[in-house]
Amino acid sequence: MRFIVYGAGAVGGVLGAYLHLSGQQVVLIARGAHLAAIREHGLTLEDATGSRTMAVPAVAGPGEIEWRDGDVVLLGVKGQDTEAALRDLAVYAPAATPVVCLQNGVDNERQALRAFEHVYGICVMSPTTHLTPGVVRADCHPVPGLLDVGRFPSGVDATAESIAAALRKAGYESVPRPDIMRWKYGKLLRNVGNAVDAVCGRADGVREIVGRIRAEAEAVLDAAGIAYTPEDEDNERRAGILKAAVADSRGGGSSWQSLARGTGHIEADYLSGEIVLVARLHGLTAPYNENARRWANLFAREGRPPASLPAEQWLATLPADA
Repeated sequence: MRFIVYGAGAVGGVLGAYLHLSGQQVVLIARGAHLAAIREHGLTLEDATGSRTMAVPAVAGPGEIEWRDGDVVLLGVKGQDTEAALRDLAVYAPAATPVVCLQNGVDNERQALRAFEHVYGICVMSPTTHLTPGVVRADCHPVPGLLDVGRFPSGVDATAESIAAALRKAGYESVPRPDIMRWKYGKLLRNVGNAVDAVCGRADGVREIVGRIRAEAEAVLDAAGIAYTPEDEDNERRAGILKAAVADSRGGGSSWQSLARGTGHIEADYLSGEIVLVARLHGLTAPYNENARRWANLFAREGRPPASLPAEQWLATLPADA
């Protein structure tokens, strides 16, 4: 089994590094300055044990790979880049190649199933950071993350079992789950606050806003009859495993990092925006999640710095009946 990590940023880059360190075959697909740095200096992994730089094969796209039996794609791009990545993959990767969505959100697997028969989801619980080209950081130690995996839309097969075993060999906690999308919807409820974390930071009043966003999201999923892991089940899975290597070591989550790197885009349409979509499909509204989506996209589009919007200003743009 050789892992093609399409999107070697924070989560994908850290996982690729640990897979490589555990003796498994890895090829990274990266872009821009990050790709150039990896090619010139190697991929640098920072964790609680220090910093290591390793020579991991890295390419700009799937057209540079000699595909073979046993290849598994770990799709690590953000939700807004999934469509383009799948279109690129479909040109070069054999149709039977397993595609594993190492991503937040719940729409990636559905998109992948249009182009590939064997699609798997991973519920990503792996705090990581990527702000500097060529450098990724694992923010939990000694276990860098929980990466439970299952076939999409449901079930477990031999490939899921093999992927979970490979992830465990790399140092992660991973179990095959037949109901992986239930876990991913549970993770979505944790991620809908990312947009506010990105634009407002952790200032006074933000926690209350995030609580309202999550409560609204939960109510929408309930109304739509969509199953998700409740918070206590999610917390139980994490308990005693995900331990921060350095207290408050992260400046912010993945959306905050997108703004900090000035990428020009952000994942909000596939996190809070997913709740907005589900609400509209069922004749409902989701004003808190819609406001979160709009502000995050505005910040990304205009290149505004993260954590620079007062919570009061965010609240002031809600509809009067929110």
